[in-house]
Amino acid sequence: MFFVKENGTIVIFDKNKIKKAIVSAMKDGGIYLPDIARLISIDTEKYFLKEGGDQNVVTREQVDKYIFDRLIHYGQSLTAKSYEDFKVLRKYQKQTMDSDESILSLIGGNNEELQMENSNKAPSLAPTQRDLIAGEISKSIARRKMIPAHLIHAHDEGLIHIHDLDYFIQSINNCCLINLKDMLDNGTVINETLIETPHSFRTAATITTQIVAQVASCQYGGQTFSTSHLAPYVRKSYDNYIKEVASELYDCSFGNIDNEIFRENVEKIARKRLRKEIADGVQTIQYQLNTLMTTNGQSPFLSIAMWINEDPEYEKENAMIIEEILKQRITGVKDKEGHYISPAFPKLLYFLDDNNAYEGSKYFYLTELAAKCSAKRLVPDYISVKAMKENIGEVFPCMGCRSFLSPWYDENGKNKAYGRFNMGVVSLNLVDAGLSANGDLDLFWDILDERLNLCYEALMLRINKLKGTTTETAPILWEHGAFARLPKGSKIDSLLENGYATVSLGYHGLYECVYSLIEESHTSEAGQELALEIMKKLKDTCDKWKKETGYGFGLYGTPAESLTYRFARTTKNRFGVIPHVTDKLYLTNSYHVHVTEPIDAFSKLKFESQFQKLSSGGCISYVEVPNMNDNIPAVIQLIQFIYENIQYAEINTKSDLCENCGYEGEILINPDTLDWYCPNCGCTDHSKLHVTRRVCGYIGSNFFNRGKTQEINERVVHLD
Repeated sequence: MFFVKENGTIVIFDKNKIKKAIVSAMKDGGIYLPDIARLISIDTEKYFLKEGGDQNVVTREQVDKYIFDRLIHYGQSLTAKSYEDFKVLRKYQKQTMDSDESILSLIGGNNEELQMENSNKAPSLAPTQRDLIAGEISKSIARRKMIPAHLIHAHDEGLIHIHDLDYFIQSINNCCLINLKDMLDNGTVINETLIETPHSFRTAATITTQIVAQVASCQYGGQTFSTSHLAPYVRKSYDNYIKEVASELYDCSFGNIDNEIFRENVEKIARKRLRKEIADGVQTIQYQLNTLMTTNGQSPFLSIAMWINEDPEYEKENAMIIEEILKQRITGVKDKEGHYISPAFPKLLYFLDDNNAYEGSKYFYLTELAAKCSAKRLVPDYISVKAMKENIGEVFPCMGCRSFLSPWYDENGKNKAYGRFNMGVVSLNLVDAGLSANGDLDLFWDILDERLNLCYEALMLRINKLKGTTTETAPILWEHGAFARLPKGSKIDSLLENGYATVSLGYHGLYECVYSLIEESHTSEAGQELALEIMKKLKDTCDKWKKETGYGFGLYGTPAESLTYRFARTTKNRFGVIPHVTDKLYLTNSYHVHVTEPIDAFSKLKFESQFQKLSSGGCISYVEVPNMNDNIPAVIQLIQFIYENIQYAEINTKSDLCENCGYEGEILINPDTLDWYCPNCGCTDHSKLHVTRRVCGYIGSNFFNRGKTQEINERVVHLD
């Protein structure tokens, strides 16, 4: 016979524990009669064995009710009341104990899982700890009071993962595309202060950083803005300089304003001053965003979209901004010792189009800059306008790391992207579903349906938590233009519906799932067929939910920076060590080719492109390359292949620094201990090693948990 504990764990029924609980209640407030406690424990076991036999599974509530009734039967009313009080107290103590221990171990520096959950959070810093402590309390409340026990059980067992439990109790969203154009063109309000439309690029850049910080503090995910929204302010600055320079020269009698040479001189000086302002403005954005700390205890998780002709009217000005961003990123930023390093943020999204992909195109010089930047600083990432149009019919950036919207059309039939957002993510452990089927494909599909139903329930909790939220929760989002211009105090429900906002079904471990079912990689012919069938099932399920509810469900390749380690542990705990499936400290990200599988860069991108078409709510692919600083033509060849074949991809190189000896190159990992060390001087001091790796779409720079570290160490190079 079995017993279900409060946390959902199933254990063998033990009548001795019942006796101990009754004795404790007797000592606390009843009359101490150990023989009565023994009799009731025996009665309880006999009763439930008679009810369902030796395979019966009983719950805490069933057992408590029976014990209470038996105490009354034996005339032990005082003990019965004490027992009720005792059970309530123990339940509260058990539920709060876990969060207390987690918080204390965090402060003591002993909580590896929490400390390494996000490689861009420094867990020793007071503001970061404050956010993490609040998050642990949020998790505790959410688990005890807001999420049904069967979903908590599924989460704890690693069948699914309810993301961002540390923010679950608040009615806030995940990630977004900021409508920066609306906020700059029409003004906004920050901390009850009116910010009017700027009259120069420099001012627009400063306001943008303030907007980004405010938005980051009002949500828990990443955000993206576009350089095209800043481009009109470059023209404003240029017009200002034309007037300013003309006035200066005219006052100094250097010419006649109607003279052609005079006008040429004015334009030349104005362009020079404009270039300086653009450089200053971009530097403001870069330095502000890397030095600001939001209420989340970190720099804003920001991506900057760089699509040259997103707004054709300001194409030229947009190109000037993009050029300066790339140049400054190639230079890097200085660390505290004055060494140039690769900053983690902002992430750069460079759009490949017919006007910049190939030599001879108008803006190919920007793509050459992008290639140099990728080789030195790991960014930008690349979005193919051509592939994206083929996949979903429209083009827009991802929200932060990899979460993509679905097209949404306004009353004029125009696609709207900026000002939209994501409501949250729940991820499915495909590996656990595969292993649970024990090689039976028919059973696998049934199990997958059951697990998907769990994900649906959990996702609806996220949606329902946002429903009824009023604009005062985050005025800059809902009232002042970042998302909308709703009246003060109104509900945001209309922005959640009809696919305007998205909500994401994540998935992890497609490779291991396929291997668990047919003992082949998903790159084999049979494996690929099954992998695509699984992905189609997931996408069709999202489409079905969307049709039934009107909410924007989308299929999302989970980044799993820390989740890969957790899922690997839970799956191994449930099924043991299985070669090629649970024998690592990590599981393979989303649909990716396993990190140890030999495959060339072009074949990998081509293979994974077919999954991006199905994973339309979130996807990214990468290739691992050696030092490419002296082989930029090869980088450009890769970029051009991305343009022709895949929607969203990135090129992973290494950009590390050892402060101890000045070594610049790749900081290595000891495969036995998973410790990082400098190959030049042997330094292992994390405070002196600048390690920059792409771990989940974003670049991480504060080291990583053991699972992700092993995964990084085992990555094969895809380009010789």
